[in-house]
Amino acid sequence: MENWKTKFVLLSVGQAVSMLTSSILQISIVWYLTQQTGSAAVVTTSTLSGYLPRAVLGMFTGVFIDRFDRKKILILSDLSIALAALALAAVALWTQIPIWLIFFMLCIRSVGAAFHTPSFNAVVPTMVPRDQLARCAGITQSFESVSLILSPALAAVLFTVWDLSAIIFLDVIGAAVAILIVFFLPIPHSEGGTDTPPLHIWQDMKEGVEVLRGEKGLMSIMIISTLYAFIYFPIGSLYPLITMTYFGGSVADSSMVEIVFSGGTLLGALLLGFLGEKVPKVRAIATSIGIYGVGAMLCGLLPPQGLRLFVLLSGIMGLTIPFYYGLRTAIFQSRVPDRYLGRVLSLSYSVTLLAAPLGLIMGGTVSELAGVNHCFFICGILAICLSAAMLTLPSIHNSGV
Repeated sequence: MENWKTKFVLLSVGQAVSMLTSSILQISIVWYLTQQTGSAAVVTTSTLSGYLPRAVLGMFTGVFIDRFDRKKILILSDLSIALAALALAAVALWTQIPIWLIFFMLCIRSVGAAFHTPSFNAVVPTMVPRDQLARCAGITQSFESVSLILSPALAAVLFTVWDLSAIIFLDVIGAAVAILIVFFLPIPHSEGGTDTPPLHIWQDMKEGVEVLRGEKGLMSIMIISTLYAFIYFPIGSLYPLITMTYFGGSVADSSMVEIVFSGGTLLGALLLGFLGEKVPKVRAIATSIGIYGVGAMLCGLLPPQGLRLFVLLSGIMGLTIPFYYGLRTAIFQSRVPDRYLGRVLSLSYSVTLLAAPLGLIMGGTVSELAGVNHCFFICGILAICLSAAMLTLPSIHNSGV
């Protein structure tokens, strides 16, 4: 653990650079497809292309993360993402990019992310003392929040002055920075990396599930996370709709809502980084879900003239996000043995991601039938109930987290 702070900061900076350039590219691709086709179906397909492979493969990638060198997995996953982007940039230099090729590139990136995210979070506990995991989760969330704040503005500038091929190449540079830092950074091998029985994907995956069930409260936390994804994703996707249709705002107003929400997330991440292990994890997660629910409920109750209050509530809701995502990850990192951590993390991410489409369908249906403000109100009530359940469930309450 010697010089762990320097190692963690270097690793996080590399991932932050890659995350920023990837976010810029992701936004630019959506704009490019919108300009070229004007088709909602094409944009939706691009979203699914970048989402479904990660959600499905995440059920199994943890087996490989626990079996093999996580440093190499981080490098190879970033490298696959970079090579896919580089191939797309090469095509863009010679001709207009075929839509199907963009979809294929997004699928490759999604496959890389299915390995990369749980690998990164499984590596962190091997570098960071257990009593500093919550603080480091706040730092990681801070980098993500900065990326969310900067990427839309940078994408807007670059998309007007650069070709898409140049933006793609920028993402390749971001991935290269992350790869170089990981390459030269000493990262310990996982406990299961040597002297292990032959690989059996289904059996190894079942072992991860058994570990999750064996650690008191963790399975219940994963179920709560899955249900929260069902609530959280539709609200997140409906911010532009409620801003521009119900509150009568402009595109600038919609951007302001997103910026304020991301700013709240950054503030929450900095607060979590400052408080660290002083925060009671389960109670803080439940409280964050409850506050988010109250915010969504109040947004649904606002009159159409309440845009300013909606912006304020968005910032408060954003403040809660690091205390949910960061502390949930810290709980798994501190409770699960290293040899099973990749499986548990990838499984929890995958199940959560698979719940998101159901939530999006629910949110879209309620918004169409009853109005988007009523969708916010209903989701808010559900989040409040979920928060209360988390505080009262014996399996979580007595877990000692």
